[in-house]
Amino acid sequence: MKILIVKLSSLGDVLHTLPVVHDIQSALPNAQIDWVVEKSFAGVVRHCAGVNRVVTCELRRWRKALFAKETRQAWQAFKLDLQQTHYDAVIDLQGLTKSAVIAKFAKLSQTGKRYAMANRSDGSSYEAPSRWLANVAIAVKPHSHAVQRGRDVCAAALGYALTSTLQKSLSFGLAVGVNNAYFAMKNIANIETPFVIFAHGTSRADKLWPLTNWVALGQRLNAQGMAVALAHGSDSEQARSEAIAQQLEKATVLPRLGLDDLLNVMRASAGVVGVDSGLSHMAVALDLPHVQIYNFDTAWRTGPLLADAQSAARQVSVYAKPTPALDDVWLAWSQVFGTKK
Repeated sequence: MKILIVKLSSLGDVLHTLPVVHDIQSALPNAQIDWVVEKSFAGVVRHCAGVNRVVTCELRRWRKALFAKETRQAWQAFKLDLQQTHYDAVIDLQGLTKSAVIAKFAKLSQTGKRYAMANRSDGSSYEAPSRWLANVAIAVKPHSHAVQRGRDVCAAALGYALTSTLQKSLSFGLAVGVNNAYFAMKNIANIETPFVIFAHGTSRADKLWPLTNWVALGQRLNAQGMAVALAHGSDSEQARSEAIAQQLEKATVLPRLGLDDLLNVMRASAGVVGVDSGLSHMAVALDLPHVQIYNFDTAWRTGPLLADAQSAARQVSVYAKPTPALDDVWLAWSQVFGTKK
């Protein structure tokens, strides 16, 4: 059976969708699973065990110059790549018009069908054309975690049950090893170990944790002999990283890394403290000791979805308004780091 997953963006959403690959493989061992994703997030999908082929697009870039010759050529090349295979099932797990259009362009086998979500779940983005362009629209629970929603849709589309055994065997499937030579190659050989990554950046200012709290948290980690590594993906995040590092004894501002490289660095870390962001969700997918900081009561939808008591002790979310206190985050870190593998 040939299956196409359509989940284009963003980083957190793509990470939340990864467990469907393990589910499908467990239920349908002979399935071939391909995936359409924005090029900037393809590195994560390529590391997911069980994905046969990754088809990349650049809709975010193309829409800035819709009628340019380069855009038309890139779109045609993308369609040719997408339409290499005739699929028995095309599953749109994005629920937006753009993902529905991509699913519509995919080729079906003689008995193939396109599947989409029939409704919006609380707190998620959803556009009606996604169901109109599909052959089958699957109802989703209104109050549903982002990970569970995708798992439920795929099970309904492909006709398998999420048994208690399969439900508990939650796996993001990220096959990432630690290569010591990698650090020297990336010019970050001076990073001290053990180190904790601060995923402090986010595209939304209202999700930030105060810089003074990051400094104080880093100082407490330094006092325990742990260094801090600061990730960034923009000039403003780099400036924050440098401002935090300047006030710590043991801190490294990482170079601006692509997702493949960040996966390698994160895998080598002792754990992660982060706000509600793609990098923070990456720590969950890598099953690292992790504290996720929430200024909004939305951890039920995007926070760690944990299948067993061990995971629940190792990955926690901390929520408070207007923002969690330093002592609460420190207590959470002390608890999760004590349960590391």
